[in-house]
Amino acid sequence: MISMISSKLIKTTILSLVWSLNISLLSVAATPTLLKQNITATNNISTSENIDNITNGLFNWEDYSVLAVMLIVSCAIGVFYGFFGEKQTSGDDFLLGGSTMGTLPMTLSLATSFITAIELLGNPAEMYMAGGQFWMICIAFILVVPIASHLYVPVFMRLRLTSCYEYLEVRFSKSVRVYASALYMMQMILYTSVAVYAPALALSDVTGLNTYLAVSLVYLVCIFYSSQGGMKAVIMTDAFQSVVIVGSLVVILVLGAAHVGGMDLVWDHARRTDRLHFFNMNPDPTVRHSFWSVVVGGTIYWTSMFCANQATIQKYLSVECISQVRTALWASAFGLISLYSINFATGAVLAEYYADCDPIQASVINASDRLLPLFVVRQLGEARGVPGFFVAGIFAASLGTVASALNSLAAVACQDFIIGLFGITLQENKGALVARWICVVCGLLSFALVFAVERLGPLLQLAVSFNGMTGGVSLGLFTLGMLFPWANAKGAITGGILGLLLVLTAGGGAQVAQVSPSRLPFSTEGCIQNQTHIYHTEPRDEAVFWLFRISYLWYSGLGCATTLLVGLIVSVITGVTNPAYVPIDMISPPVIKLLTSLPVKIKKMLRVSSLLGSGSRRSSSVRPPNLTDNKDTRRRRRLSEMAGGVFYSDAFNLTCGHNNLALDSEKPIEESQLSTFKLEHISDNTIA
Repeated sequence: MISMISSKLIKTTILSLVWSLNISLLSVAATPTLLKQNITATNNISTSENIDNITNGLFNWEDYSVLAVMLIVSCAIGVFYGFFGEKQTSGDDFLLGGSTMGTLPMTLSLATSFITAIELLGNPAEMYMAGGQFWMICIAFILVVPIASHLYVPVFMRLRLTSCYEYLEVRFSKSVRVYASALYMMQMILYTSVAVYAPALALSDVTGLNTYLAVSLVYLVCIFYSSQGGMKAVIMTDAFQSVVIVGSLVVILVLGAAHVGGMDLVWDHARRTDRLHFFNMNPDPTVRHSFWSVVVGGTIYWTSMFCANQATIQKYLSVECISQVRTALWASAFGLISLYSINFATGAVLAEYYADCDPIQASVINASDRLLPLFVVRQLGEARGVPGFFVAGIFAASLGTVASALNSLAAVACQDFIIGLFGITLQENKGALVARWICVVCGLLSFALVFAVERLGPLLQLAVSFNGMTGGVSLGLFTLGMLFPWANAKGAITGGILGLLLVLTAGGGAQVAQVSPSRLPFSTEGCIQNQTHIYHTEPRDEAVFWLFRISYLWYSGLGCATTLLVGLIVSVITGVTNPAYVPIDMISPPVIKLLTSLPVKIKKMLRVSSLLGSGSRRSSSVRPPNLTDNKDTRRRRRLSEMAGGVFYSDAFNLTCGHNNLALDSEKPIEESQLSTFKLEHISDNTIA
């Protein structure tokens, strides 16, 4: 029955692809007058353009072929892993790829999932509109890797939990776990809606194809291969799509630079127009992009993406060893730096080409996100296949992000809600089937939200704001658990709620206030229809409350700091957790090293056990293997031990907070002592 349904689904997908491409061709052919008018209007924006550029507006068969190949190959990978590869029956097979993926594919997949069409369209536009200050985010990529590698990743690799939010139940309580997982689902469904809407805009500008039809095509392909092939298909498709993304970016930059006269001319213009400023040291948090907001705020934002995001952590767990993860983190960081650098260089090319006639002021386009598609189609369209390659890169970036999101949403829904919240036990041979259908449902829900997203603000800022608002709170909860063994469940849930309320207030107020972002001077004196030289200065609306004017890059830091501060204060008021009774694998290794190196007197004040360290193993599931363990349990136990940890079972009676800890103390402990202790003076003979 399942195979029949799958076969029908494959046929439907192929037919839909062909139908969509035919509709695209027909839509271009059926509206030649409209397209010609648009092209003519575009050609009037600069005295240097001529009538030969009229043909640039048509999406040729070579362009459709390039785009179709990318989509068909993506689907074919899903078909291979779903029907011809190793049988995926259990949840771990589908959601984690059986933890057998290689380092290189995982590295490419990790980088691809962070490069969406939002960056591909937004970063060149940012360079054009405001200059290169945002390029300093590359420093954040370097700073994030050691933070993730040493503070957070070791904990996840030792625990080997399918959903990272299971950690929050064992460390705090079930309510904290459900709260964080619900935030993640809301965050990713909204984020994927934005990530799909962006390439639809690009395709709309290139071919005249209806935006909603383009959105439907993206979701059709993405839902198909992510639901059929699981994590293996997602990672291998990402690896293929990374080649498409890099190739399209390099081709556009090389051809664009040649079109305007070379990179020397481009950098000279960027320097003269103050687009190469990187050290705006203004500490004002309301400055949209300063050194502090981009580097410090950006580091916190990317730390939340690398260390508190289920889609990312799930890819970590798709390999066996932590050394593979660390290699992948460094490689993906340098990959992101390279891609961002290419993007900003492309933005400098746009600034040089449109120096005398800004297409936004000339009303050729109505948003900065359309600058790059406009340039590619109108100026590079003579090279057959280039517009199609560009759109294929845009689609590839979005497909990678959405596919990873759908796979992670399936993991969260299965582990945190079906099993964790409702207590429904899934049979081992049914786990993959349930996860497949959850992928489909989440994809359809995200598709429905696209129609709401299109009415909201600029794509780049909107997407980062979504992730920043919820990602910062999630990072705060994990940081509270891993770095502060004194934090308790009451502090975690209170901090998480207040942190979210604060960032929602800031972000919601910013959307209502609609303070216009600053932009560099621009000119329209080269436009035929407008001979006036115009400049825009930085807008300052002091009447708007400062919290609503705060840079969107500070949202993650604001949510994380609030969660931490409130969490610690409430923990102290309600009775902090005794660190001696927190399982050692729940604490970040550098924190353990720090605590064990403290003087004896400070240890006693902080209630740090003298046995805390590598020789002290405490776990909520210290028990020998037995014959009832399924394949997933046996695999995760082995991988956890390889990482130096003690495996934490998914069984409900072994993961209910602090009630079943295997302590290293030989003296019986009262149950009331396990969760909290009151701060009080401690004499020298009270601690062993």
